[in-house]
Amino acid sequence: MKTPLIEFKDVTKRFGAKTVLDRVNLQIYEGEVTTIIGLSGSGKSVMLKHIIGLLQPDEGAIYFRGRQLSSMSKSELAASFARISYMFQGNALFDSMTVYDNIAMPLRETTNLKKMAIDRKVMARVKQTELTEAIHKYPSELSGGMQKRAALARALITDPQIVLFDEPTTGQDPVRKNAILSMIAQYQKKFNFTAVLVSHEIPDVYFISNRILALYDRRIVFQGTPTELEDFDHPFMDEVIGSLEALQKELTGFYTKRQFAMLNHVQLKRRKDENPYCMVVFSINRLDTIAGLIGHDAAQETLRHLSVFIDKHFGDIGGFSSRRNTGEIVTMLPYSSLAETQEILDNFAADFRKQIIPALQAGVCAPEGAQAVDATITAGIAEGHPSTDVDAVIARAMSQQKEIGRLSCAPGV
Repeated sequence: MKTPLIEFKDVTKRFGAKTVLDRVNLQIYEGEVTTIIGLSGSGKSVMLKHIIGLLQPDEGAIYFRGRQLSSMSKSELAASFARISYMFQGNALFDSMTVYDNIAMPLRETTNLKKMAIDRKVMARVKQTELTEAIHKYPSELSGGMQKRAALARALITDPQIVLFDEPTTGQDPVRKNAILSMIAQYQKKFNFTAVLVSHEIPDVYFISNRILALYDRRIVFQGTPTELEDFDHPFMDEVIGSLEALQKELTGFYTKRQFAMLNHVQLKRRKDENPYCMVVFSINRLDTIAGLIGHDAAQETLRHLSVFIDKHFGDIGGFSSRRNTGEIVTMLPYSSLAETQEILDNFAADFRKQIIPALQAGVCAPEGAQAVDATITAGIAEGHPSTDVDAVIARAMSQQKEIGRLSCAPGV
């Protein structure tokens, strides 16, 4: 069994008479994206501050690579915490500094790098986070999304081994939420840092997390994969699902993965016959390439267009959909046969090529000098029966995918 990178053992924290964390036990593993979920005010940010050393537990112990923090010397603690970067909930950008200076500050304060070396690293991060045109602006002149990107660029500037994200999508619209999370996921894979997020926006974090920790009533009540969380039977899930009702079909008409699974189960349980149903799986291939070459906003805008169009065509006939992976959408048609679904999909594809592809061509273009992007949109259908395993039907639909549209975007197009 591998040693956790970070481990809490019976950690308790009190503020006066109020106990915020009560004998918390958790493990965070290297190279993964771990998200701590819980309702607002449940103590998630307090946990992050213990990890970075801003707070110390009243009881219990915290371990880093198997060593208890309280047993380390000051120099050892400093070396451990130097590997950690923190992206604050409110960004914590300095209003009196430009974007460039905000990003450069950790290098100026904690390293002996020369001005030219600092400039190279800062400009590399600025380019990666799509802030080139904003480097001489002040935070007050930026949109909320650009402020988030500036904060992320600053968090990554020291090449940390661990990055802590405190509610990174709070206050953002749905498209921006997904863009920020996509950016975190892409950089985590590219630079192989360990990411620890705290969030109460569960549908969003499902798509990028390797492990989920659930904080409820001052304790960690669940540790496992997002899929395992869907089967977690606990009052915590009742509260979470209740809090998500307003988000059920936010923006795209899509359900969360858990809600989609529940709807599938309910629909099939109600069936008293073996009449078939159909699954359609849509994919935007090379969505990561769009994000890398054109920008995360462009990638999410492409996905949003597809999502809205799917709901428009399939929602009115009883279909319901969920975003399954970063560029993948699955739609269930409870009462449609294979032939009926194929006809609907053919009409969808024709309308999609006529209406949506031109809009994307016009609105999502590569910047001058960038590499051309050629992304395909594919779809596949499979028929299932109430006794058939739903995941097997989805897998069969994926194996049947064919191109229904192509997005070609080149400099100047």
